[in-house]
Amino acid sequence: MNRERLFQFALLGFAAVLLVAMFWYLGVIELPGESQYEGGTVVVSDENGTEKAVIDVEVADTRQERFTGLSDHESLADGDGMWFVYDGESQHTYVMRRMDFPLDIIFVGADGRINSIHHRRAPGPNEDGNEITATGTGQYVLEVPRGYANETGIEVGDYVEPYYNDSS
Repeated sequence: MNRERLFQFALLGFAAVLLVAMFWYLGVIELPGESQYEGGTVVVSDENGTEKAVIDVEVADTRQERFTGLSDHESLADGDGMWFVYDGESQHTYVMRRMDFPLDIIFVGADGRINSIHHRRAPGPNEDGNEITATGTGQYVLEVPRGYANETGIEVGDYVEPYYNDSS
């Protein structure tokens, strides 16, 4: 095999790896074995340990699941939510992209303490939702129906404890 042919194969292989990496980064494809949990429950309590809410959650612990979020749901009942899991605590911006219903977006620190709560409306008929954002710091984000935090008395400083259903 001559050098030119070998170089072409190497270039093609590099392009394929780069393409897969780009699609993975954008959340278009998912690498196998990344999702750890099917779902679970989160319990919200005040600083004295008094329980305020028990929420059944879907767990979004992969890039693709976090990107999609609840945008593929038509509605969300009180007591249901989505629990987003990240590797560490950092700042995140959530958007109401393609959402059909409003949300409370709750940012939770690595210590389980609620750092901020945002109440966000659903996009209107001529909006894609990308301009409706909520930014906060946390290792976790909890999404519940808009108004649920107020109805249950959930507030900044409360604690959230997750209980996961193992997917293995």
